[in-house]
Amino acid sequence: MRSLTALFAVRIRRPGRLIAEGAALLVAAVVAFPLYWMALSAFKPAGEVQSSHPRPWTLAPSLDSFRRVFSQQDFGRYFLNSLIVAGSVVLLSALIAFLAATAVTRFRFRFRTTLLIMFLVAQMVPVEALTIPLFFLMRDLGQLNTLGSLILPHLAFSLPFAIWMLRGFVKGVPVALEEAAALDGASRTRFLWQILFPLVFPGLVATSVFSFISAWNDFLFARSFIISDTSQSTLPMALLVFFKPDENDWGGIMAASTVMTVPVLVFFVLVQRRLVSGFGGALK
Repeated sequence: MRSLTALFAVRIRRPGRLIAEGAALLVAAVVAFPLYWMALSAFKPAGEVQSSHPRPWTLAPSLDSFRRVFSQQDFGRYFLNSLIVAGSVVLLSALIAFLAATAVTRFRFRFRTTLLIMFLVAQMVPVEALTIPLFFLMRDLGQLNTLGSLILPHLAFSLPFAIWMLRGFVKGVPVALEEAAALDGASRTRFLWQILFPLVFPGLVATSVFSFISAWNDFLFARSFIISDTSQSTLPMALLVFFKPDENDWGGIMAASTVMTVPVLVFFVLVQRRLVSGFGGALK
């Protein structure tokens, strides 16, 4: 009797599960279609990219758009600049956020709650509203036309989110573990880097993904702070070459955008397992 009831319940739930899976596939298709169209347009011949009868396929794939992208002057330099900016933001934000999250979680000090609230307030301010003040700040610091003008703002905007997220991971590590390590003769520094750091590493990976994507795809700061020295430009700025007054090179734009997307996908694939466990720890 129980087996029949369980079988009946499974049959009742199955249509709902199928509907949920179908809805998830539909949402995934809607999200992935722009990426597919971007990559398809990058491989289409010039005549098909701006055709009056667009088709979601091509029978004559071409690499001409990619040749124009890689033949662009200083493209390799732009790619290296983007790697330097994104890598610096990821490493510095992870290190500073880990130490700050440990401090606000393990230690009691004045204005601790005020500091945490300020982290939340910083997330509410739109980046566009701070671009002009940041421009004058970078000018006064002598950082205009340097990669530092891109690293510092992204570091400042990524830290509040990273600290809040890592705070949950640090808080999840029992204090008794630190006490046990102290009884075994481990110093606070050794506990910090050899015990606590590996435990919160999934959280560091999760925050690093957001920091990397934000810094890699940045156009606003690169356009505002890199004024005259084009050797300090990043990949998003390289797209401007294909926007022309008479007619835009959409094939080159799509090819360059595809090249820009590849490092993000590679980075995401490399850290996806840690990313899932990081989200799980954040929810706890």
